[in-house]
Amino acid sequence: MPVDHYENFPVASLLLPKRLRRPIEAIYRFARSADDIADEGDARDEERLQGLAAFNAELDRIERGETPLTPDFRTLAPLIAEWRLPIPLFRDLLDAFAQDVVKKRYADYDEVLDYSRRSANPVGRLLLHLVDRASGENLYRSDCICSALQIINFWQDIAIDWRKNRVYIPQSDLKRFCIDETQIAEERWSPEWARLMDFLIERVRGQMLEGAPLVRHLPGRMGIEIRFTVQGGLRILERLRAIRGDVFRRRPVLGPFDWFRMALRTPFM
Repeated sequence: MPVDHYENFPVASLLLPKRLRRPIEAIYRFARSADDIADEGDARDEERLQGLAAFNAELDRIERGETPLTPDFRTLAPLIAEWRLPIPLFRDLLDAFAQDVVKKRYADYDEVLDYSRRSANPVGRLLLHLVDRASGENLYRSDCICSALQIINFWQDIAIDWRKNRVYIPQSDLKRFCIDETQIAEERWSPEWARLMDFLIERVRGQMLEGAPLVRHLPGRMGIEIRFTVQGGLRILERLRAIRGDVFRRRPVLGPFDWFRMALRTPFM
């Protein structure tokens, strides 16, 4: 399961305790490779869904205590057992990626959040299980952070997603700000577009801040790692606001100066 994608946020970084890197990398590789089935290449929709169904079948084998058929799942199976990771969280990820194959528009923000509940939140919940911190409040805060990160990525990638015939901006928000999808197709910035993006940025920023107190309930280096992750999301939002939401010409990414600023901020969370 290759991991060769650009990421704004740290995954299994050197900040983490060594004992956690292997299970975290396995979780990430599962999510990334399943997402690639739904997204990458020129496969037909039916082939993508079949590929995701094959992943589900491997989870079935793990759940039944059988040996998976593929090497990657044979690596994942003992980690699931050792760390007592809930298999339904892996299934949620597959369900979200299958939805990506067939659903291209979202009526309102609740629909976007429901997608994020399955596409992003399971990863945070699995991390909490790894450090034995899966309390009700921590799960809620983690969900806020993970959904926010997912949605921040959507706002970064509006132009990229358009080329895949996907629009994650809720149709109700486009209508509210009098934006037509042809403006996305034409990659045309306007003051109305900037106002829409300001609204989207502020809403997801509030969501991220709602989850941020989680970092004070995580042990050691895991807490530091998630501090950087939260600060990475907030920094991307700052950069989106600075360019007035013009993601058509200047997709924001984090550079060395951004990481320096994030390092200065993390002790004050």
